[in-house]
Amino acid sequence: MADSSAQINALIVDATDPERLAAFWSDVLGRPVVGRTGPYVWLRRENGLVLGFQRADTPKSGKNRMHVDVASPDPAAEQRRIEGLGGRRLEGYDDGGFLVMADPEGNEFCVIPAGPFALDDEGRAHYLDRPADV
Repeated sequence: MADSSAQINALIVDATDPERLAAFWSDVLGRPVVGRTGPYVWLRRENGLVLGFQRADTPKSGKNRMHVDVASPDPAAEQRRIEGLGGRRLEGYDDGGFLVMADPEGNEFCVIPAGPFALDDEGRAHYLDRPADV
């Protein structure tokens, strides 16, 4: 019997300005822009996954139904770096204990610790509760 397991090949993000959004994510992830095809801008494929940005006529509205988690050994430092690139921290998510941010077009994503972290029985993280190393 043939293997019918599907694999995710690409993650495509709708964008009113795909060039700008690709540049932001290129800086965040350290993946260079490697191509442009029609309405798409592509970042370098890594670990089998390519990230693309597709021109969309309408801006984002509402909460994402799917989001990306970006891992960092120091989420607080990563937050500052991402804010310097044009991202922003989103309000209203502190109760969940996750560092929820938005890219320049408002797409939500989380910055999480690079290593394992615990969740309580309600699914809340507590890595933000730790005092920052000074």
